[in-house]
Amino acid sequence: MKPQITVITLGVDDLEKAVYFYHHGLGFPTDGIAGTEYEHGAVAFFDLQPGLKMALWKREDLAHDAQIQQGPASATECSLGHNVSSKEEVNTIMQRAKDAGATITKDAHETFWGGYAGYFQDPDGHLWEVVWNPAWS
Repeated sequence: MKPQITVITLGVDDLEKAVYFYHHGLGFPTDGIAGTEYEHGAVAFFDLQPGLKMALWKREDLAHDAQIQQGPASATECSLGHNVSSKEEVNTIMQRAKDAGATITKDAHETFWGGYAGYFQDPDGHLWEVVWNPAWS
């Protein structure tokens, strides 16, 4: 089996607010919220790169679909990495996220391994690392 991740789904508390943050705040392309005609179906998809999308779905609807009990949100369960091409781009994205309502948890800084990175939490508490890795440039 070849591993192939095609969608990353984030559970959110307020779908409209989350769509606004990612689309208007960070500039992620989307056609907006779809599936509102279905109970537990409202979702928004964002094109991240060829073959990879991010979905936003209400936490309660995600729990319903997976048939699990909705648990408390936790920012330490995973982080999403947004790799960019320069230190300046790290700073730009961190500022855009802050302006759109993100909480900066760690300002952009020189890393111990020679890169440049910072962390923010989106309005639902999901943890993002914006990073420039000179080895990937």
